Amino acid sequence: MMTLEPLSKAEAARYMGVRDVPDEAVRALLDRYEPIVRGRLRPAYVYREAAVSFDAEGVHIAGMNAVLTGKDIRRHLDGCGRAVLLAATVSAEADKLIRQTAVTDMAAALAVDCLCSTAVEQVCDRAEEEIFSEVQAPFRTWRFSPGYGDLPISLQRDFLLALNAQRRIGLTVTDSSLLVPSKSVTAIIGISDQPPTSQTERGCASCNMRGRCAFSENGGCARKR
Repeated sequence: MMTLEPLSKAEAARYMGVRDVPDEAVRALLDRYEPIVRGRLRPAYVYREAAVSFDAEGVHIAGMNAVLTGKDIRRHLDGCGRAVLLAATVSAEADKLIRQTAVTDMAAALAVDCLCSTAVEQVCDRAEEEIFSEVQAPFRTWRFSPGYGDLPISLQRDFLLALNAQRRIGLTVTDSSLLVPSKSVTAIIGISDQPPTSQTERGCASCNMRGRCAFSENGGCARKR
């Protein structure tokens, strides 16, 4: 099982909406709860490499029944003959800890929530490093998730089915396409033998929160990495 490394408090502060240097109160919350969060979470991920093909319907991933539709995912995977499907979570302990903290201190609960978000991003980054130490990928795209751009978020269920993620890491999805546990991610990473020519831009332009996110209003993006 993956063990979390120290979480970026600067990133967690950005998730909390801090634009510049966190004040003493925010720093105190993050200092207090960062080790608690790391101690409670149980990070895990699963992945599968699959062939990619294209037709008029959309993008086909071997082993996935659904077709990936929309111009953004087609552009994102342009030139890719293979892809890695990824699902990652920091476990239901994140949701439990957020709820427990919220009973007595909402500010602390926000700090815990944002530290958990930072944790799942760390898990995804480290998963990518581990995966591509084994999977040959001369060139690869960044992680593209259901709900980004015009890729339907309803595809979450199909991602989980293709990865058998419920059995392997306990990851499920609601009827409204929300992942459970909530601090979880599904994504596809394209692999090609040539440098990408038309990959979608990473950041606000491809995000399903575009126009509704405090980060874009403040001139930054927590997902841009």
